[in-house]
Amino acid sequence: MIEASHLTKSFGAHKVVDDVSFRVEKGELVALLGPSGGGKSTVLRMLAGLEVPDSGRVVIRDQDATGSKAQERGLGFVFQHYALFRHMTVRENIAFGLEVRKKPKKEVDARVEELIGLVQLTGLGDRHPHQLSGGQRQRVALARALAPEPSIVLLDEPFGALDAKVRIELRGWLRRLQKEQGLTAIFVTHDQEEAMELADRVVIIHRGKVEQIGSPEDVYDRPATAFVASFIGSANVLTGTVAHGRAALGPMAMGAPTTAAEGTDVKAFVRHHQITIAASDASQTGVTRAQVKRITRVGWLAKLELDVDGETLFAEMPKDQLEELGIHEGELVVVSLKDATIFAEDFAI
Repeated sequence: MIEASHLTKSFGAHKVVDDVSFRVEKGELVALLGPSGGGKSTVLRMLAGLEVPDSGRVVIRDQDATGSKAQERGLGFVFQHYALFRHMTVRENIAFGLEVRKKPKKEVDARVEELIGLVQLTGLGDRHPHQLSGGQRQRVALARALAPEPSIVLLDEPFGALDAKVRIELRGWLRRLQKEQGLTAIFVTHDQEEAMELADRVVIIHRGKVEQIGSPEDVYDRPATAFVASFIGSANVLTGTVAHGRAALGPMAMGAPTTAAEGTDVKAFVRHHQITIAASDASQTGVTRAQVKRITRVGWLAKLELDVDGETLFAEMPKDQLEELGIHEGELVVVSLKDATIFAEDFAI
């Protein structure tokens, strides 16, 4: 449905987007994810026709749209801060794009009422934006973008101006709406939880370049670069060296793949749930012990801060498992690594 092909964009001497390419298929919801300032919104604006690329192409519905104006691309666009017309009512805001296209009034009225119901704003059509909550305003913005019936919708940090509870509610609502309507959508976010919950695929952009493209599960479980491993989820970072076929990571160690040469410096990213914890028995030998510095219980989860030979590690486990082990702050426990993602010389091994 829409493709970015080798897009590049500079502002002055600063290259903001550097050779970015990806495709979005019909009915997909794709997230452009990365830290603020990484070039995500600029990519989206080039797709929308709001910025002109220095090089590369934008292909929409198998047609080269690089030179097309924004209004010729047949896309819906939703901004972070709503961009609603303050002097217009909900109905008038939603109708605006249709009236500009000189659609018959009867057709406009029917479409507006349909959308008001679709975005769950029944009874609020005569209100002005200042009379709505942030979540309601964002729904109006989405309804306005959907009014001309675009097959592709672009959303730039659509929930960034909302508080956490409203963001969570709108995420689920948008996902259901997108699937029910069969929309093809691309949304920009720096919130990894948002991307992982909503997207079919994630395009991770850092410093203007694509680091990895994959499903949420792929980028979490199989990060392609050290940046992705550190950015997605929470991880302990351990450095070490390959010795006798094992990656020696400070006080801990795990098997190193055969592709890792002896003496290679490595960096391991260990998710908090990849650390195994057991009660300590003084008779045990050849094990790694840690002192439990702090335990935090959040819902069903227990988070532990551990001291392993002066190095701080973070682990987590189900709260009932912690209770079964009878572990308390200040005690010694035995720790080991279940798994880790190891990088050597900038290559994943």
